[in-house]
Amino acid sequence: MSALQRFTQVDAFTERAFAGNPAAVCVLPAARSETWMQQVAREMNLAETAFLVPSPGGYDLRWFTPAVEVDLCGHATLASAHVLWEDGHLQPGQVATFFTRSGELRATQQGGLIWLDFPSTPEREAGGSAEMQTTLGIGIRYMGRTAFDYLVEVESAAALRAITPDLGALARLPVRGVIVTALSDSPEHDFLSRFFAPAAGVPEDPVTGSAHCGLGPFWAARLGKTDLTGYQASPRGGTVRVRVDGDRVHLGGHAVTVLRGELLH
Repeated sequence: MSALQRFTQVDAFTERAFAGNPAAVCVLPAARSETWMQQVAREMNLAETAFLVPSPGGYDLRWFTPAVEVDLCGHATLASAHVLWEDGHLQPGQVATFFTRSGELRATQQGGLIWLDFPSTPEREAGGSAEMQTTLGIGIRYMGRTAFDYLVEVESAAALRAITPDLGALARLPVRGVIVTALSDSPEHDFLSRFFAPAAGVPEDPVTGSAHCGLGPFWAARLGKTDLTGYQASPRGGTVRVRVDGDRVHLGGHAVTVLRGELLH
């Protein structure tokens, strides 16, 4: 096909450009092949590229890294909702409904934030902590596994920031990625995290909404509260508000459009 296809690049979970996690968003008039979407995602070379197709009652939504299609992505969903409202596909205040591999997801505008309604993915304790310590190069306090990832708690915020993992070893693990977390050393945030997913083509993700579907229940149980604020301590950094509500987790954040373009192929 030679028809022009617009795309928008959005920085998600941030109030300023060139921070948070960038995602490309393509609102398609009709479905395209998986091969084309994967090629576009590889061309964009961002953590995720989102593809939306209008569907009765909402939008079919799929997410691709440069290497694979993924089952759940927070920042690219937040970016998609932002584009739908900003470009007039949806009216201000209208709920954005998405049909995805992880079921029906919704986004709303509340209090100046975009809020995502996502499934909770609580962790269960997992073995292999000794091997994980070697892979991360740091001592760990706890290791669990969510529906998608390993979740590892380390001893301090300073230790979390200092991690330089063995990405080759991480890529061989039987999970999407590894969430590393610690109690925050700042009163502005309850907890910190980092996320590594080299097997999915993302060595370190700047801000990972879907990881907070596991981080929310984890820290809610430890801190005794269901409204939390997390900071993902990547070089770009980003803040994720979290509300734990039974088997759902609500993720809140800002988004900023930084680039618009057209695909020629």
